[in-house]
Amino acid sequence: MLKGINPLLNADVLQALRAMGHGDDLIIADTNFPSDSVAKQTVLGKLLRIDAPAAEVAKAVLSLYPLDSFVDDAAARMEIVGKPNEIPPVQKEVQEEIDAAEGKSWPMISIERYAFYERAKKAYCVIQTGERRFYGCFAFRKGVVPPDAE
Repeated sequence: MLKGINPLLNADVLQALRAMGHGDDLIIADTNFPSDSVAKQTVLGKLLRIDAPAAEVAKAVLSLYPLDSFVDDAAARMEIVGKPNEIPPVQKEVQEEIDAAEGKSWPMISIERYAFYERAKKAYCVIQTGERRFYGCFAFRKGVVPPDAE
């Protein structure tokens, strides 16, 4: 255990978050997402795991991970097939964590299922969660940490 770091963030996840740079994508995926096969195509090339619900994982990640304020798609959700505007409870919960981490409303964009798979393959890494509810899949684009004020 380390002070100030969410205990869900294991060593492999911390290393990946630290290694990522501005503009790199992180995928948080539910248990039904083809995480292993997609993760093999990412920059990291291996699957990371945090066996917790998606909202808890998002909260832990966003406690250290800045979202990219220079783009409109820094936070994205996989849209429901045939119902692109419907937002299920798992996505509402993650939206609440994004807003809390950023200290303001930061709406996610929706991405069609197969387009989400393509974005995931180009990501830096995939974290598979223990989330069993459908459509618990998210993409977060890394922003920057500004220098300390002088």
